[in-house]
Order: sequence, then C-alpha cells, then structure tokens
Amino acid sequence: MRLADPQATEAFGASLAPLLRVGDVITLRGDLGAGKTSIARGLLAALGLAGEAPSPSFAFVQPYAPPEVRLPVLHVDLYRIEDAAEIEEFGLDEARGDSVLVIEWPERAPGWWPDALALRLAIEPDGARALTAAVPAAWSARWPT
Repeated sequence: MRLADPQATEAFGASLAPLLRVGDVITLRGDLGAGKTSIARGLLAALGLAGEAPSPSFAFVQPYAPPEVRLPVLHVDLYRIEDAAEIEEFGLDEARGDSVLVIEWPERAPGWWPDALALRLAIEPDGARALTAAVPAAWSARWPT
C-alpha cells in the first residue's frame, strides 16, 4: 500500500481503530521518520484521544484508557531498550489481556509477538511511504484489503 504523505499515514492508522479488539497487537517497523508514530497517532485520535499523542521514546510505554479513548491502549517504543529481557519489566503480557498493544521497533524483541499485525513502513524516493503487512489469522477477516 502506498501512503502519499503524513496525512495519509495518520489516516491509515485511523482506519485501523474501528477494527481493534482488546488483546490485539500491532507492530510498527521502519527507519526513523518512516511514519510509525504517525500511524499510532492516527489510531489513537480515531479512538477518541484529544490532542496529539506524544512519542513514547523516553517513557517506553504510554498508556491510554477510557474515557480518554474507546479502548485501553499501550503505545510502546522499544527503540532505546538494550536487552529484550527488559520488556518483561513493562508487564505487557499481562496488559495484553485488557488492552491493545501498539509497538514501535518490535525488531528489538524478536519473537515476542508472533501473532501481531506486523506493519512495515519504508520511505520511497519521492517521500511517500510504502506500507507492507504480515496479517495473522486473527486479522484475516478484519484486514482492509
């Protein structure tokens, strides 16, 4: 899928919001500036978040809960972790039972979310974004084709 500009990237994130279920995991891969946080921001805005969602780069995990958003969401940024074992301290396995996880830089913790909707963004020469997806069985009926 081609996302022409930042607005299209956020709009794509927003299109995922009505499809979400508690327990879903969405992973976002791509170089710095590829649009990972833009997808998360669009998704969170469509879930009802007023204002712009900050990047969780320094907090690692940014929680959102009703009534701020329609569903509980944990926006996770793994860019700064040094060892995948650090993720256990975040309590994401437990949180997944009652939240949606949106994880940036999942390659820092390979194998942790094998059933995630895995999205990858690449910057095209003209500045657009190329989005590819690995769609797990749980998303096959919901995935926008």
